[in-house]
Amino acid sequence: MEVAQSMSEDTHRKGKTIDEIVEGDSLTVNESLSDRDVLLYLGMTNDNNPLYIQHQYAKETGYEGPVVPPVLLTGIITSSISKLLPGPGSEVVNLSVNFMLPVYHDENVTLNFEVIKVDTMKEVVTLSITGTKNEDERIVDAIVMVKPPKKRLNSIKGVNIEEVNA
Repeated sequence: MEVAQSMSEDTHRKGKTIDEIVEGDSLTVNESLSDRDVLLYLGMTNDNNPLYIQHQYAKETGYEGPVVPPVLLTGIITSSISKLLPGPGSEVVNLSVNFMLPVYHDENVTLNFEVIKVDTMKEVVTLSITGTKNEDERIVDAIVMVKPPKKRLNSIKGVNIEEVNA
């Protein structure tokens, strides 16, 4: 997975807390799903839809070839949130996705994430995600509400350092 982002490149970190996120934070993820990726999904879920793997069936039903299951695209979205924006410790609490065009095996997909709202009262950030293939063909739009990781309390032998410093 190739990633360009406007945040720290350190992937071995705790994700951004609600206080560290601002509207306009963004992330771009580029991905291509292979036959192998699709077969792993099909095996894990016991989904035997021929549209996802059988070339002849897909062509007979009006597609160029087998399509990537939409849930795999959703998985890229949620895993990007978990890994990168806000990052580790994040929890998706609401997800709305619209799929416009099919994605075929091995097509390059670009997903652009943008923080469009930070609600400190509810401790939730709202992300807008747009996905394209072939540079300009819109494949997916999504709105995701995420609870970022909470700030860890620092303690020594059970004493909260933040409380001592207050």
